Amino acid sequence: MLNKIQNKFTSLCQTIGCAWNAPTQGQIKFMLYTVGVGLLTAGLVAQASAAGAVSGNTGINVVYDGRLRNAIAVIFQYLEGALGALIMIACGLGAIVSAAIGQYRAALGLMVVAVGAFILRNLTATFFPAAFDAPGVSGVHADAGGVGTNGLQI
Repeated sequence: MLNKIQNKFTSLCQTIGCAWNAPTQGQIKFMLYTVGVGLLTAGLVAQASAAGAVSGNTGINVVYDGRLRNAIAVIFQYLEGALGALIMIACGLGAIVSAAIGQYRAALGLMVVAVGAFILRNLTATFFPAAFDAPGVSGVHADAGGVGTNGLQI
């Protein structure tokens, strides 16, 4: 039994030595992939952590979503302004042309996009009532269990 373990250990060490001194293309790719995943994992841990502890009470986590709320408000302002009108006009004309040449599936899809650009904010507010404050960002709704303007308590 001891001889078998010794032979396996020797074989493993020889394999590692060969991979270290004269690696094949597959081993090089695997090592680079492993190093890349390790760097991404180590470098993005702080950015990926969306929740932090409230000062003085480590049992409650708070999601600080002010930047997300601002981004949502900016996107909705663009879609309700000139960009939304451009999307609706382009999709409407595309639906007319598609229907004229017999592509009814494409015409229906383009009509859905045009109507969706028109009612996006109302549709989003229907399914996610506490997701944002329209038209700007003024804080957390009281019915969402808010803890202030910084985030939602979870």
